[in-house]
Amino acid sequence: MGYRTLRACVEDLERAGQLVRIEEPIDPALEAAQIQRRVYAAGGPAIYFARLKGCRFPAVANLYGTLERMRYIFRDTREAVAALIDAKVDPGRLLHRPSQLLMLAKGALTMLPRRVRSAPVLADRIAVGDLPQLRFWPRDGGPFITLPLVYTEHPARPGWRHSNLGMYRVQLAGNSYRANEEVGLHYQIHRGIGVHHAAALERGQPLRVNVFVGGAPAMTVAAVMPLPEGMPELTFAGALAGHRIPLISDGTGPAVYAEADFVIRGHIQPGRMLPEGPFGDHLGYYALTHDFPVLQVESVHARPGAIWPFTSVGRPPQEDTSFGAFIHELTGPVVPTLVPGLRAIHAVDAAGVHPLLLAIGSERYVPYARPARPQELLTQANALLGQGQLSLAKYLLIAAGDDDPQLDLHDIGVFFRHLLARVEWSRDLHFQTCTTIDTLDYSGSGFNEGSKVVIAAAGPARRELATELPGGLSLPAGFDAPRAGPIAGVLVVAGPTCPDDEQARQRQVEAFCEQLACDAWRERLPLVVIVDDSELTARSLDNFLWVTFTRSNPAADVFGVGATVAQKHWGCRGPLVIDARRKPHHAPPLEDDPEVTRRVDALAVSGGPLAGIL
Repeated sequence: MGYRTLRACVEDLERAGQLVRIEEPIDPALEAAQIQRRVYAAGGPAIYFARLKGCRFPAVANLYGTLERMRYIFRDTREAVAALIDAKVDPGRLLHRPSQLLMLAKGALTMLPRRVRSAPVLADRIAVGDLPQLRFWPRDGGPFITLPLVYTEHPARPGWRHSNLGMYRVQLAGNSYRANEEVGLHYQIHRGIGVHHAAALERGQPLRVNVFVGGAPAMTVAAVMPLPEGMPELTFAGALAGHRIPLISDGTGPAVYAEADFVIRGHIQPGRMLPEGPFGDHLGYYALTHDFPVLQVESVHARPGAIWPFTSVGRPPQEDTSFGAFIHELTGPVVPTLVPGLRAIHAVDAAGVHPLLLAIGSERYVPYARPARPQELLTQANALLGQGQLSLAKYLLIAAGDDDPQLDLHDIGVFFRHLLARVEWSRDLHFQTCTTIDTLDYSGSGFNEGSKVVIAAAGPARRELATELPGGLSLPAGFDAPRAGPIAGVLVVAGPTCPDDEQARQRQVEAFCEQLACDAWRERLPLVVIVDDSELTARSLDNFLWVTFTRSNPAADVFGVGATVAQKHWGCRGPLVIDARRKPHHAPPLEDDPEVTRRVDALAVSGGPLAGIL
C-alpha cells in the first residue's frame, strides 16, 4: 500500500509503461533539464537517466509530470487522505458513513512517524561533489537540488512534533561556496523553516538541518503542502504514503528520514550569509543573486541503489503545475472552512501562482436587500491575505458567487468576463502599498517589497464587453499594434521601451491615459494592458496572464483614465490601464541554449530514446 522507496515507484512506473529509460550519457549541465521540460510539455512519461556524465548515480525526472500519473502513484492512499480531510471539514458526516470510520482510523495511525534502529540512507558516506551536478538554465549560478526535502526541528522543542519539512532551494556549488564544505540554502518569505531559524538566532546557536533527496513520493508532496503553521508535514506524508514515516536519531541533530535516497547533514551558523543564485525560477525569469544562509556540511550519505529525483522549473506550466492540481484535488473541500462565506480560491499557475489569486465569496451582510456593491467580499479578501502563503498574493480578484452560482474559478476567461462586466473602477480597487510580496517576484520596488490590490465585484452586469477592436481606434504617439485581448473587454497595446527614469515612465503612461479619455469605446473595453509585444500577449490566455501579472506591481503600474483620489481612495472613471512592460529593474526571462536544443532534438529522431515522445 503506497511506495516506501523511490526505487519502488520507479520500477512500478516502468512496468506500467509510464517511464522511459535513456541509456545514452546525458550532460547534467542543461541537457537533462531541457529533456525533462520538453517531455513534460509533450505530456510524456517519467524519464530515467541511467548515465549522467561525471556522476555514478542515476536520476529520474518528470515523475509527477501529469495529474493522471500523480493519481496513479497515490492510487492506494488518496481515498484514506480524502476521508481524513472529510472528517476535518464535517465530522458529523461520519455518522452517516460508518464504513469510513475504519479507513479513518487506519489513516490516522499512519500519521505518526515511527522510530527505527537502522537507516539505509546512512549506508554509504559520500561528498557533495559526488551528487549529480545538475544545472537547469544557462545563467544559473551553479548546480542545484530542485526536489530537496529540507528538515528542521524547533531548537527549543526538538522532535518531529515541532518539525518542518519544506522544499527550499539548495545550491550545491558555485559562487563563493567552499567546495564539498558549504551549500546554499535559499528559503523564501513566509516559510516554516524561518520560524526555526529565528528561534535558533534568538538562542545564539546554529540551526541543525538535514536535506533529504528521494524516498517515498509522499514526502515530496508533503514538503510542498500549504499546511497550517505548527502541523508537521511528516504526519501528512505518512497518511499519503500509507505507512508511518521511519525516522532514526543519533542524538546529534534532527531525525534522519531512513528511506531517503540521499541526505546532507549540516548546520547554519548565526550570521553567516553568502550570495546564492541566480537560478531560473517558476515565474519564468531568473531569481537573481542575493545573500542567503549557508549550510555548513557535516556529512553526506546515500543508500544502496540510490536514485536522484529532479525537476526543472521555468515559465508555467511546468511539472510543479501537477503538484498544484493534485493538492487542489486533495484539499479543495477545506477551502470554504478557511474564511466564513468563502466558496473557492484559485492561485493561477499560468501567472506564476502568487502574482494572481482568484476567489469566489458570498454577500450575506444584508440578505433581504443586498446592495449592488462589494461588502462582505472585502472582509473575505482581507482574511485571505492573512492566510499563510495566500498572503503573498499580489492581485486578488474576488467576485460574489451569488451573482452567478455556476461561476467556475478554473474557467479563467469566464471569471474575468464576469468581473470586468461588473467592476466599478472608481470604487472597487483596494490597494496595500509598501508591503511584502513573493521573494521571487522582481516586479516590486525591492527584494520582497511591493504592493497588492484587491479587485472586488458584486451585483448585476454594468456593461457589455467588446470582443473585437472598435472601429476608429486611435492611440497616442509611441503606442501601436492594438490587439483584442484573449478575454472580452480587454485591449492589449504595444508601448515604447520603458524609460530608465521611473518618473518619466509614470508621466508617459499618465499622458497615454489622458489621451484615451474622450474615446467613445472605453466603456466596452474596461481593461487596457500596455506591453512590449502585443501580438505575443494577445495570442493566448496563458501569455496574457503571464505577461500582465508577472510584469506589474499594482501600486506602481496600475493607472486609469480619469483617475481620482477621494478620501485617500484611488480610482478611475474610465478604463483601468496596467503597464506590464519589462522595467529596467526586472529579472531577465528564461531562454534555452540553442546548442543544447539541437542535442535534445537528436534524441527524438527515429530510433532515439525520445522518438515518438518529442
